[in-house]
Amino acid sequence: VLVQSYYPERFERDMGTSETEWLTALPRALGHHAFVLGTGQVRVQIGEGHMQLQWHTLPPRVIALLRLQRLAVSFVFEGVEEEARQRFMKHLDLTMQRGGG
Repeated sequence: VLVQSYYPERFERDMGTSETEWLTALPRALGHHAFVLGTGQVRVQIGEGHMQLQWHTLPPRVIALLRLQRLAVSFVFEGVEEEARQRFMKHLDLTMQRGGG
């Protein structure tokens, strides 16, 4: 996951992670924001608005003998000021990044 320069109110991503890894990292990525976790979704309070995340497992990406787990993740912000949305997503992306090399 790379930090983007702009995050729209609605977008989708193909994330290279398993649901278990995603759920382990998610609370830290949400920071101090209150959230309600459900099956395949989380609702996060951000100021006066909220963000709804929904995800489902995709077939693994296969490269030779390598199998990479994937999730399709949808991001929807409602009533969240643009500056707060940008700040929130930059924090989430930085937290979800993996080391490489």
